[in-house]
Amino acid sequence: MPAISDVLNAYGDAWLESDEDKRRQLLEFAWADNGVYQDPSAEAIGREALIRHIGGLHEHQPGARVELTSGYSEHHGKILFTWQFVKADGEITIKGFDFGTLDEDGRLIQIVGFFGPPPQL
Repeated sequence: MPAISDVLNAYGDAWLESDEDKRRQLLEFAWADNGVYQDPSAEAIGREALIRHIGGLHEHQPGARVELTSGYSEHHGKILFTWQFVKADGEITIKGFDFGTLDEDGRLIQIVGFFGPPPQL
């Protein structure tokens, strides 16, 4: 089973990768075939859908990137980490956090992303 840090690094690198074949290779390592990605603006069911979703980001926002901005917390196959969306000019437009689930092979099978900081009381 791969180390969680290796899985998250490959997942993060996939968001940076504009080449579809390289992105697919990264996600074959990090993302389950039937994984589900959800955030407030999108849902991608299956690895190929996530590959296309990330490709759409590169197509509509050339030079933009999603960067992981934290380490991770993990327990019972669940993970938590933070990220930011950076436009091509370096402006950070969105910060957020993701909750995820690992499958029995140690790959991501679900990511649920939230935009912005956690809600306040």
